[in-house]
Amino acid sequence: MNNTLGERISELLEKNGMTQRELADLVGVTEVSMSRYIKGGRIPRGPIIANIALALHTTTDYLLGQEADEDSEIVYYRTQRAIARNAKNWSRKQKADLVNALFEVD
Repeated sequence: MNNTLGERISELLEKNGMTQRELADLVGVTEVSMSRYIKGGRIPRGPIIANIALALHTTTDYLLGQEADEDSEIVYYRTQRAIARNAKNWSRKQKADLVNALFEVD
């Protein structure tokens, strides 16, 4: 069975330096459920997929393997709108992390 969702979650867990337990806590499911999603034994419902995407800093389309190649300018403007919409809710640390990521500062 092709488990694109589980493979992508695993990849993003590693990339974000996060454990299954930490992700499960952020998403609001048990560690056992998260393990089953990753192994392909269960398919999470829509709101859970959305929470996983949010916790792993990605999109639901990416998790589901439906992300098409997009023009970089479209991605830029979509990202810019998302930042503008949400930045007022961010902590100082989150804002600093964004600036550091943009300018590759450690």
